[in-house]
Amino acid sequence: MHAAEGGHAAVARLLLDCGAPWNVLSPSGLSAGDLASDDTYDLLLDHALRSELILGTVARRQNSDGPPAENYLESRVSFSEERVMDAESKAVMMAWERPLMEAHARAVCQGGKVLNIGFGMDLVDEAIQRYEPEEHTIVEAHPEVYARMLKLGWGEKKNVRIVFGRWQDVMPQLESYDGIFFDTYGEYYEDMRPGGIYSYFNGLCGDNAFFHVVYCQLVAMELANLGYSTQFIPLPVKDCVTE
Repeated sequence: MHAAEGGHAAVARLLLDCGAPWNVLSPSGLSAGDLASDDTYDLLLDHALRSELILGTVARRQNSDGPPAENYLESRVSFSEERVMDAESKAVMMAWERPLMEAHARAVCQGGKVLNIGFGMDLVDEAIQRYEPEEHTIVEAHPEVYARMLKLGWGEKKNVRIVFGRWQDVMPQLESYDGIFFDTYGEYYEDMRPGGIYSYFNGLCGDNAFFHVVYCQLVAMELANLGYSTQFIPLPVKDCVTE
């Protein structure tokens, strides 16, 4: 960290070549990349990207040698007031996302018809309802989440239309909308069709600025390898968090 902060590129390169981790954190939660000078920042970023690309390749090969991962839509999910969890105890959605979902609803609810793809914990749909859209269509593909929607009474709301199934399969049932929110789970850019658009919640290492840059660029590189271009759209933090 001292080499990075002091701009000693040769020393920083030597340390990295000798195995010094690029992602170690100080007691205050800062990485070498957070402290780096203009002379060492690009060096650290390049090393981090190369390291993560190699690790990602190894991980994918290991996964391909083992049993295939259970498809999310065929797996069980569990519900609580704080989160929805998949069969591997990974969070599908968590209650802390509520302010963010409210910001999304505010953005897409400009009157008329609104479409939400992915019900989750109903956070964004609750927020959408407060804007009283003319029509509120919800697409949900997981059978247990769909069953919970009906149990909670979403099928009885006068302006709500529920479409059960994968959004890719139910497209003929959908219309034109004034606002669309897209937040699915268990879908990855490897699954895209040529010419498709992939949008995702970008929480990649959101608690560290340098790590976030590394993984944003990593995603962009992997997408470029698949023939896709990437655009990151920043949102003001103040609009997504509570006081």
